[in-house]
This record gives sequence, structure tokens and C-alpha cells, in this order.
Amino acid sequence: MVSRFRFTIIILGIFGAFAYLIYGLHDLQIKRGTYFSDRAESQYKLAGFLEPHRGIIYFTNKEKKKVPAALNKAYPVIFAVPKEIEDVEETSQILASILGKDEVELNKNLSQKNSLYRLLQKKATQEQVEKINEADLEGVYVDAQELRFYPLGELAAHILGFIAPNDKDDTFRGRYGLERRFDKSLSGVPGTVAGDKITRPQQGEDLELTIDRNIQEEAEKILKKLVETYKAEKGMVIVQNPKTGNILSLGVYPTFNPNEYSKNSIKTFLNPVTQSIYEPGSIFKVITMASALDDGVVTPTSTYYDKGYLTLNGRTIRNWDLKAHGQTTMTQVIEKSLNTGSAYAGQQLGKDKYYNYLTKFGFTKKTNIQLSDEVVGNIEPVKKTRPIHLATASFGQGISVTPIALINAVAAIANKGMLMQPNLLQSNKPQKVRRVVSEKAAEEITTIMTSAVKKARVAQVAKYKVAGKTGTAQVPDFKKGGYTDDVINTYVGFAPSSDAQFVILFRIDKPLGAPLAGQTVVPAFRELAEFILNYYNIAPDNLPES
Repeated sequence: MVSRFRFTIIILGIFGAFAYLIYGLHDLQIKRGTYFSDRAESQYKLAGFLEPHRGIIYFTNKEKKKVPAALNKAYPVIFAVPKEIEDVEETSQILASILGKDEVELNKNLSQKNSLYRLLQKKATQEQVEKINEADLEGVYVDAQELRFYPLGELAAHILGFIAPNDKDDTFRGRYGLERRFDKSLSGVPGTVAGDKITRPQQGEDLELTIDRNIQEEAEKILKKLVETYKAEKGMVIVQNPKTGNILSLGVYPTFNPNEYSKNSIKTFLNPVTQSIYEPGSIFKVITMASALDDGVVTPTSTYYDKGYLTLNGRTIRNWDLKAHGQTTMTQVIEKSLNTGSAYAGQQLGKDKYYNYLTKFGFTKKTNIQLSDEVVGNIEPVKKTRPIHLATASFGQGISVTPIALINAVAAIANKGMLMQPNLLQSNKPQKVRRVVSEKAAEEITTIMTSAVKKARVAQVAKYKVAGKTGTAQVPDFKKGGYTDDVINTYVGFAPSSDAQFVILFRIDKPLGAPLAGQTVVPAFRELAEFILNYYNIAPDNLPES
């Protein structure tokens, strides 16, 4: 009887142990399964197992070597597991003093008891790491996390943009520039954890750009000096290959360092090359004249009589020099930058034909360059019935364009009349958009522009033929109407003009004292043109005859 009793006790004990084990498994897998699953996923995330490597963005150089412009680097990060923190108030107070963050906001984040991961400080300093380790706070940890790094600092910041935490969570997303435009392909696809099954992440795709690192650096150096010398509000520079449409350089000043983007205001991040419109001024005369030459309503030697002014619809248009030039050819209209002569060429075309040419040049649609939030200018005033609108549009007032559309249109002239798709990606093949003017008309306006440079002399480069045009446009007064005393200086030129290898646009806004473009952007153009000609070792096309 005794042995049977003992046997019964043993059997009951074994069943009890199994029951306890089964209950524990039920509690672990069912009741707390979600917790441990989330915890495991959080740990995998922190270890970097689930995060894909973001694609690298490369520039290039004349040897076609890849130059990293945006890559990934391991930085110390400080994070918290709110579920493990008991005294939220004290922890928040200590963290606020170490990290320099708002104590109330920290308290709010750390009070989310169901959260297993809250990023507190990315790119933590060594001092912060040491203080966190000394404080030995429950539920607060230091780890390493792969974050974005821009080794070239401020260079081409408006092209690249940056990445920043999402507003809703700690996921990093592209902001501005190519980081935003190609965020999905650069980001890749995160891995997942489902029980004991781990799905590996898909790594982000790299981007190889047409931007030449050396041209970009030289262009931005010249631009910065230009803006600071003339105390201008801002400036920009673009370099494009007219034969391929490839953008070799695109810079804006003032700029920012994408490694420290939080130090700047949002307006600094906007790219005026694609996200702003303006009245281009006299540069537009070459577009008008190219159109008139192509249509055959004028030739380079066609003449009109310049009285120095033209009155239409009760408004008087005057030449910039306030002079009358008498019998004047179309070539001299561009050489002397005469408003009345450009208005004459526009009148010969008529508003309908002129509008059609401006459409072909690309001014009514986005260029579709690979940058986010591109805007479109406004040339609709050309279609108005009053002759004054056609006349002012012919020399670049009363209408608006974007800088990227303007350089692309002039690049079509440099490319024998063929408009190309502006492009930033090495993987894209050159794409023809359409022919805008005949090869003959393009050569005629190029010859005229080259003659203008030769006579003005400021943009000339020894041993090379250079084609170009200035534009000094008054800034509109949007409150009172009319124009202010401020100006925007622009210069667009290309070289060698007999076989153009590059087109350059320089622009500065509101230089102090409203100087003419010939004093500001033209010397800057010449300096950069000389650099590119030497950099690519381009053969001269203007050697003296023996």
C-alpha cells in the first residue's frame, strides 16, 4: 500500500511538472509571444541585421572614376527601451542634462511603455557616450548604427539633399535632392523577423551621377567668391554638356552641410535651379533671334531703324544705354543688346509663331531633370493680344523661366539646334527631345553670339572662340507693381563655339549697387570656362593664322 501511494505521488508530481511547463510555454508563446517577438526584432534591428545598406551616391571625374559623395558610416547612437525604464522622470532629467534635449519631450517618449526602441541621439559625441556609460541608466544603451555621411561636406548639397528621421517614427528617409527623389531605390527593403525565421534585407541601389567632382568644386568656389564680393542675396551655377544633356555641375550659394542640416533653415534646402522662376532679361534675345532666323523673317544682315525707343500701348521701351543707333543689323542687335531690335525680331515672327518656338525650346513644361519638385515658368503673356506683351517678352521681361530650362534652351543652340534631355544619371543614354531650330539658324545665332563676345572682350578666352550673352533683369515689385531697383545678373555661354563641349550659366540675385552683368557674372564665366578647357585639354579653335 505504501509503495503504491508513493508511486501515485510521483506520477502526480510528473503530471504537475508537465502542466507547469505547458502553462509556461503558453504564457511565453501566447500571452508574451508578441513581446518577445518585438524584442527580438528590436535587437536584430539594433544589431543591423534587418536594416539594408543605403545605396552610395557617386560623382565622377574626367577619368570616369567613381568619387563617393554620399555613403554610410558607423556612428555611436544612444537609444532607450522604455519598457525597461521604471523611473521615467529621473531618467528624463538626467538624459536632458547629458543630451541637451527637452526634458518634457523625453519624458513623453520614455513613457511609452509598450515601446522597445526609441532613438535618443544619433551621431552621439564621445563626451555624451562617456556620460551615458557613467550614469548607468536602466533601459538606456549605447550602440553603433550605420548612418549617412557626406564626405565632401557642402559640395553639391542641393543636388544630394540629405536623410532625416521620419516625422512618425525613427525611420530615416530622403529629404530634398536626389536622396528624396530616389529614396525608395536607395533605401532598399528591410529584413523581417517572424518567430525564428529571418528574412534578409535587400540592399539599396547605388547612384552614379554625371557630376564631375573637380568641375563642381571649381564652380562652387568661383560662385561663393562672386556672391560674397558683390554682397548678393544668392547665386547659382550650372555646367551642361550640350551634346549629351549631362549636367557636369550644379551649385547654389548660400549652401549647407548635409552632415549638419539641422543648423540651417528650410529655405536654404530649396534648389532655385529647378524650384524658382525669374525674368531672364536680355539673355532671352538669343532665343528670340534664333527663332526669327529659323523662321526666315530676318537674316543676320537684316536691318531696322533704331530710334532708341519704341512706344506700344502707351508704354515706351528704351534701350539699356538710352541711345539711338540708327540703321542696325540683327547681328548688331545682339552685339549691342538692343531692346528695340529684339522687339522688332519678335514683331516679325508674331505672337503665335513666337509662342510655338518657345514651346519647342521647352519653356512650357518641366525639363524632367531627376530632381524633385521642379516648377515651370510662365510664357503665357506672349499670347496676349496687346503688342507690348510680345515686345517685352522678346527681351526677357514680363515672362518667367527656370534656370535649368534656360541653360537647356541655350544648350540646344550650342548643339546645332537639337534640344537634349537634361540628365544627372550616368546610366541614362543621351536622349534627343526634338529639333527646335535648323542647324543653319543655330550656326547663325552662334556666330552672332561669338561676335558679341569678341567685341565686348570680357568673356574672351585666349585661343578659343566663345559664344555668350548677358542678362541684367530688374526684379519685379510684387507688392506695388512694376520693378524695383534690384537686379538679377545672368550669363550663359559656351565654348569652343565652333564645336561646343560645355555650356555654363552663372546667376546672382540682387548684387549690391545693381551692377551690370558684364561686371559680375561674365568674369566668373570666363574663369570657369578657362578651367574646364584646361581640365579637359580641349583643342583651341581660334589660333592666329601663320
